[in-house]
Amino acid sequence: MEVHADVDGSGVPLAVLLKRELCNQKVEKPDILFGEANKSKKGEDFTLLMAKCHRSPGEGEGEGAAAAGGGQNAGDDDTISVFAIFDGHNGSAAAIYTRENLINNVLAAIPPNLTSEEWTAALPRALVAGFVKTDKDFQTKAARSGTTVTFVIIDGWVVTVASVGDSRCILESAEGTVYFLSADHRLDANEEEVERVTASGGEVGRINIAGGAGIGPLRCWPGGLCLSRSIGDTDVGEFIVPVPHVKQVKLSNAGGRLVIASDGVWDALHFQEALNYTRGLPAEAAANRIVKEAVTSKGLRDDTTCIVVDILPPEKLSPPLKRHGKGGIIALFRRRPSDEMSEDQMDRGCLEPDVVEEIYEEGSAMLAQRLNINYPAGNMFKLHDCAVCQLEMKPGEGISVHGTMPKHSRVDPWGGPFLCSSCQVKKEAMEGKLHSRSTDVYSEPITFFYTG
Repeated sequence: MEVHADVDGSGVPLAVLLKRELCNQKVEKPDILFGEANKSKKGEDFTLLMAKCHRSPGEGEGEGAAAAGGGQNAGDDDTISVFAIFDGHNGSAAAIYTRENLINNVLAAIPPNLTSEEWTAALPRALVAGFVKTDKDFQTKAARSGTTVTFVIIDGWVVTVASVGDSRCILESAEGTVYFLSADHRLDANEEEVERVTASGGEVGRINIAGGAGIGPLRCWPGGLCLSRSIGDTDVGEFIVPVPHVKQVKLSNAGGRLVIASDGVWDALHFQEALNYTRGLPAEAAANRIVKEAVTSKGLRDDTTCIVVDILPPEKLSPPLKRHGKGGIIALFRRRPSDEMSEDQMDRGCLEPDVVEEIYEEGSAMLAQRLNINYPAGNMFKLHDCAVCQLEMKPGEGISVHGTMPKHSRVDPWGGPFLCSSCQVKKEAMEGKLHSRSTDVYSEPITFFYTG
């Protein structure tokens, strides 16, 4: 049968149109390959590995429900991939509870029946709500442990990372450029967080033994925690908040490699060292190599955990290779060019230029700022549901995240989102409004006197 070159009237050969359509189908979803490695010292590191997870929360509670939502029978069009590290401290209860409940709390905060673009736009806000709800619910367990969280959701070529604490996630593009996708919430590394903690009623200083010079890292008192954000840690104070830093990027269809690791790795290895050790290795071997080198470098001083995730063009089952001499460290993301791919580029395998596009980034600890996002659609949150815990409220019961009750006992869609009374108390506590202590910045070291 004869095929005419301009059968669609556009003047573009049909063969090219078919090739473009094939390309669009081929690169719609990447292949996700992953590996994990761990050396345990305290038994407080936990991971979540879900190559396929439904976008709606699972039935019931716990990791079993999440796993049911992410089984191998999940349809590819309705699935995401979820990878996370929970580095517990002062016990493992917070890490285990967060591992079992966070994913469902996040997914429950996303309204149903959204388009793909709307779902991506709703995810950062849902992550904030899910983190805060998980922390609030854990407080009822009367446990004093806490956990860092580095939580990665992969939806097609879009990668979203939410983080509290000092576990980290880095991305190496196929070209070899490195991007930092998480934040460091160690007090030593974040002056803004020191100011926030002290303004909310916390005290920050180093350990001082019998009047000598302060030693060790900056800590928050009471409790002596080195971090300004975590889930749990109820004995330290509400000024240690669970509100995550969130960064969302879109990869080109050339793909890339994620390295997610606890501080046991990053205290021993520079990020570039870690990436160099993984060069040319598949994901599982790369994770094992990173953990081995970290332990060899510093000894097994802490739980040391690493997850490596390869995001690859379909059917390309080898790890991304670095093009030597063209890589670098990117602090500010490059925007994706608006130009379409040329036919010549498509002929060479349908790959886009290796550019990582920043979609979203926010690290504020203020709930009013993090939950008050202007969505493209007006129904992106349920007007009568608490924006954090999803409790259904009657009109007039909700309290605006801006701190005011709706006028005339009616929910004002322009005054929301809204919180239930218990989530409003949580919000005020995190902002230091329930704290009776002075908000003056504490800068003197903490002194301990030993008499024995």
